[in-house]
Amino acid sequence: MDRDSVDWFGYLPAVTTPFTATGELDLAAWRGQLDWLAAERLHGVIVGGTTGEWFSLSEQERAELFRTAAEQVGDRLTVLGGCNAYTPAEAIRHAEAARAAGLHGILLTPPPYVVPTRAEVVAFYRAVSEAVDIPLCVYNWPRGTGVDLDADLLLELSALDTVVAVKNSTPDFGGFVRSLVALRHRVRYFGIPTNEVGIELMTTIGGDGLMGAGAVLGADHPDFFRALRAGDLDRARVLGARDRVIMEDWFGPDYGARFGNAQAIMKYALTLRGVPAGHVRAPLLPLTPAEQDRVRATMTQLDLLP
Repeated sequence: MDRDSVDWFGYLPAVTTPFTATGELDLAAWRGQLDWLAAERLHGVIVGGTTGEWFSLSEQERAELFRTAAEQVGDRLTVLGGCNAYTPAEAIRHAEAARAAGLHGILLTPPPYVVPTRAEVVAFYRAVSEAVDIPLCVYNWPRGTGVDLDADLLLELSALDTVVAVKNSTPDFGGFVRSLVALRHRVRYFGIPTNEVGIELMTTIGGDGLMGAGAVLGADHPDFFRALRAGDLDRARVLGARDRVIMEDWFGPDYGARFGNAQAIMKYALTLRGVPAGHVRAPLLPLTPAEQDRVRATMTQLDLLP
């Protein structure tokens, strides 16, 4: 497999997992959220990622989310399964569940907390690639894993049989560009910012889009990339500026939340829009009233409240 084995492009967000107020998985809300995302013409979704609180999901719950997403929107959107895990055996079981559900691919970080060596990172991905025949997107997430995959290491990983894409969330912009140049002809490359820099990168060097989080702006997110593909750079700038408001108000340069937690921010913002995003699950906490006010202010500024 390589970049031409898939048609992934544009905005594919890691989406929130709805829980009830008492912490149960809310599949009715999940279906409603997925329908809203499809109606907003997202290019795809990532299920059970960091925004989806994979760390508090049981193996059975993650598989159920995969199956439900495939049934609900698999014919309308690209659906990727988040397979983050501490061991290759766990990641393989999640990847097998994604394949059994009929998902279009999987997203996988190096093992979090472990801080693996370069050789251990390669061995981890090789084990998953050799065990499950499903398109794989390598996710470089230094904030969550403690390791930053540089261009040489990503190039080595791109040679694995099932690797077709990279989501690069490094805060090292120079490293991001070096990896883009090294990988653009081999795998799909995501992480392009929705600003003038991103426009310049995609129109002069390459890149395939952004695997963001939450999709709070709805259609504005994918339409940025549709505008770029159509050559309408003025419209892309307008849409990108709206996304920049959210990124600057709510998140820091390493993609961490400026207040509360990213999952609660996204869920509260979506709920304000009438989307059934549900509650966060422990150990995460809901936003405080003051934090909710910050989210509401941004949503008001962007004219997103009903």
